[in-house]
Amino acid sequence: MAEYICVFNKDTLIIKPPKKLPGFLRMIVLVIAMVCSIMICSFCLQQINNHNKSEFVNFKVIVRPCQDYMFNHSRLPFLTYPRPKTFCRAECACNPVRLFAILSTQRSGSGWFETLLNSHINVSSNGEIFSVKERRDNVSSIVKTLDKVYNLDWFTSASKNQCSAAIGFKWMLNQGLMENHKEIVEYFNRKGVSVILLFRRNTLRRMVSMLANSYDRHAKLLNGTHKSHVHSFEEADTLSRYRPTINSITLINDLKQMESTVTKAIEYFNSTRHMILYYEDLIKNGTKLYEVQKFLGLPQMNLTSHQVKIHRGPLWEHIENWNDVNRTLGGTPYESFLSIDY
Repeated sequence: MAEYICVFNKDTLIIKPPKKLPGFLRMIVLVIAMVCSIMICSFCLQQINNHNKSEFVNFKVIVRPCQDYMFNHSRLPFLTYPRPKTFCRAECACNPVRLFAILSTQRSGSGWFETLLNSHINVSSNGEIFSVKERRDNVSSIVKTLDKVYNLDWFTSASKNQCSAAIGFKWMLNQGLMENHKEIVEYFNRKGVSVILLFRRNTLRRMVSMLANSYDRHAKLLNGTHKSHVHSFEEADTLSRYRPTINSITLINDLKQMESTVTKAIEYFNSTRHMILYYEDLIKNGTKLYEVQKFLGLPQMNLTSHQVKIHRGPLWEHIENWNDVNRTLGGTPYESFLSIDY
């Protein structure tokens, strides 16, 4: 134990040995030390027990929505970031996807137009998905099908899944579209679906194509196989040999009805983000396809198709009762349909 050092004056230093502590005082110090040790141990044990009883806290991870700042903010409502249930988009999860629908009528060039779109490396157009009746039985089944397509969970030969820049399909006016147009317009506007209204100006040529296609469903002129679209001139020539007979008595009313249906469709979907496209313009004007790509916000590419037009040349070569049709439409607003228009 250290010694006590005492200084009495400036020149004198006296060192005294320490006094011994009495036994009672030693006992008190020992008791205090034991009590402190017990308290410390008790506190530590309590902390250990509390730690063992604690539960893990589940944190909900909030995924920030992807945003593409390369695009003008006025266009952002039309950019979506699907989260498919059937596969992972991986590194493409934040690649924006445009949603579109091609609304058209049979034999108006929609099949050919869709093959052009699908030749774009970033486009998936999935055909006539509502040709199956069960998918258009009611609004609920229509919405369920649309959700599956636009969530990238619909698979066809045209699907380019992970990194698609635009996803859509073609929808014929007689496939539940006109009957449920109000609910469909609301859906399109809510989801930001861009609508391409594709029609044919020359409805007489459309009528010839419809009658010939209907005949081939039963005749199956191509080696017992029905084909609505062909990829060789030989096949096209075989199908075009059939010359349909047109009912000249009801012809004008039939053409008016076709026009009325198209007019209603344009009126119904006028409130959507849309563009109106005509088959004849696609044939004659090479810039129309660039306008379509711009409308869908796609990088510009040269689009190609392997389909071959079936009914080429003047209409008199493809109508059995040409003289009757010519007399019926002569001098009417539909007279121009008789001439070659492309």
